Amino acid sequence: MQQFRYEVKDYQGKTRKGIVEAADTRQASAILHEKGFVVVKISTTDGFTESLTSLNILQPISATALVNFTRQLATMVASGLNLLDALKVLEKQTQNTRFQKIIADLIKDVQGGSSFANALAKHKKAFSPTFVNMVKAGESSGNLDGVLLRLADSLEKEREFKSKVKGAMIYPVIILVGMVIVIFVMMIWVIPKLTEMFKTSGQEIPVTTKIVIAVSDFSVSYWWLIILILVSLFLGFSYFKSTYEGKRTLDQITMRLPVFGSLNRITNLAVFSQTLGSLVGTGVPIIEALKISADTMDNLVYREAILNTVKVVEKGLPLSTPLIKDSNFPPIVGQMVAVGEQTGKMDEVLTKVAKYFETESEHEVKNITTAMEPIILIILGAMIAFLILSIILPIYQITTSVSKM
Repeated sequence: MQQFRYEVKDYQGKTRKGIVEAADTRQASAILHEKGFVVVKISTTDGFTESLTSLNILQPISATALVNFTRQLATMVASGLNLLDALKVLEKQTQNTRFQKIIADLIKDVQGGSSFANALAKHKKAFSPTFVNMVKAGESSGNLDGVLLRLADSLEKEREFKSKVKGAMIYPVIILVGMVIVIFVMMIWVIPKLTEMFKTSGQEIPVTTKIVIAVSDFSVSYWWLIILILVSLFLGFSYFKSTYEGKRTLDQITMRLPVFGSLNRITNLAVFSQTLGSLVGTGVPIIEALKISADTMDNLVYREAILNTVKVVEKGLPLSTPLIKDSNFPPIVGQMVAVGEQTGKMDEVLTKVAKYFETESEHEVKNITTAMEPIILIILGAMIAFLILSIILPIYQITTSVSKM
């Protein structure tokens, strides 16, 4: 066992210092967490210091951690535990040190008289505007536990949805990266070693081989220029994407791509329907809910479309009117919203619409993965054929002519 000096903060935010015995810094940190302290710094008695505060910045808050936090908090509040005590329990059992510090800040703010929603709003990177506004609505209506359970379900569905979409993209990306690496190795190392053999053979080589040799010579001689061009293109693209007009242009192009464009539209519609339905269901006014939903949209085309509907609704017209007229929204969205307006069950209708688009997106993902396999096989087959014509066939001709001599 070793002795470690520590600096911690208690629930009142007061700094405390002392010495604790443990096998290592991790165990020392765990012991202090169990006592309800937020660890700021731990150092060995020989002067070696490990700052946990700096490590907190590097530890991201996963979607799973946020879902678990929300669901557990809802369960404890529904069971009769007050919000402050529930947060203290979650602080002790949370393994993520960055999230632990955020919960400690929430406890401090709530103890100081702040509302839970206002305390959450201070941590924008951890809690989205949708999360904060739903909690605000839950506090106003006295149904915080119900809102938190709804939030947990919504976050879980969103996590699973994004995971499925990203998972479908892994296979083609790996194949593409592998193809680029193979081409790079061939051009820089393999082709130059074969070039001399082709030149000294005295035989006429195919046009494809000449093209490959020329590209290889250029790559070896001007590799720095290729890297410079690639870096310039990357920086230029990053800058263009960082501007509003650039991002909007790319979003428009993405929506028009075959297959992938359809998936992009369906994904955005699912997110919009789910977010708006959750907000309306917790009592957030429709105009405010639309503005929040617009902020959560990554696609600027849909963000602008939703903000345009806000202008129409502010004039007193029903939400279904601008949705039916806007080509960015398929007819089913406007029609289902009209049904929700007539029945007074807007949140239930939007949840069903979100479920419909989530199902459609799953079909699109399956179609993409199914279509990508033959496309990749065709591309690989074309590469192999070109390789045979450009390299293997000339080598075969040279060895055949040598054996005849």
